[in-house]
Amino acid sequence: MQRRELNDLLAFATVARERSFTRAAGLLSMSPSALSHAMCGLEERLGVRLLARTTRSVAPTEAGEHLLRSLTPALSEIQNGLADLAEWREAPSGTVQITTFAHAAQMVLEPVLPAFLMDNPNVRVEINIDNGLTDIVAAGFDAGIRFRESVDKDMIAVPVGPAMRTVVVGAPAYFERFPKPQTPADLAQHNCIGFRLTTSGGLLPWEFEHNGREIRIRTNGSLVVNELPLAVAAVREGAVLGYLMEHDVAEDIASGRLIQVLDEWCPSFPGYYLYHPSRRQMPVALRALIDALRFTP
Repeated sequence: MQRRELNDLLAFATVARERSFTRAAGLLSMSPSALSHAMCGLEERLGVRLLARTTRSVAPTEAGEHLLRSLTPALSEIQNGLADLAEWREAPSGTVQITTFAHAAQMVLEPVLPAFLMDNPNVRVEINIDNGLTDIVAAGFDAGIRFRESVDKDMIAVPVGPAMRTVVVGAPAYFERFPKPQTPADLAQHNCIGFRLTTSGGLLPWEFEHNGREIRIRTNGSLVVNELPLAVAAVREGAVLGYLMEHDVAEDIASGRLIQVLDEWCPSFPGYYLYHPSRRQMPVALRALIDALRFTP
């Protein structure tokens, strides 16, 4: 489409809405006679009458109404795009409120947030640590950080961390008392740590997959927690068998302080995502934080 054609379509939409050449000309910063001449040229090129003119008024014809309905969304998108560009020219400022849980805050926010705040001194970030699945819209948060599987499908989700993996580990002292499990079914004979879900009050099942087969095991054990550091400490001391994030015990496994079992039953899964409601105009501060946290493999 040529630039002249786009200008004339914008002019037509303005005349059709205002129903006045004089008012439309003022909005378009041109003379009424030049505007009228442009509309005559547009109608001649399209081969259809778009505006019904009288000595006292102007109104779109049936064909003009049809064209106006088609043009309005497109012109609105152009205006919104230009508004977005204007926001990009502004330095990020304002408050961003995020809800997440402790492990995600440690994994995703701790490595990035200090530098982000120093680079954006006019941005204030409020972090709410909550192990429940908070409704960010109802609670008034700008965004949340959760596992991809926990994000509602109507949210915009951006990856902010690599794929993750949950592994089964025990200390050498633990395996001096118990044989190493060969399959998830063997866990029934083990003292497995339990993790209490704050949302439902139930215990987190141990999830496995092998050759496309998914298994959820309800384990039993002498210790139930809802806080990660205590769980890791108990596993390291050999008191219980653990079901923990590989990232949290990678150094222990590498050093031999912990022994990993059931490796082939523990595939990786999508990691943490920052999610937020779909909105036409995203706050500049939120956009800047998303750009800082975005994970690229």
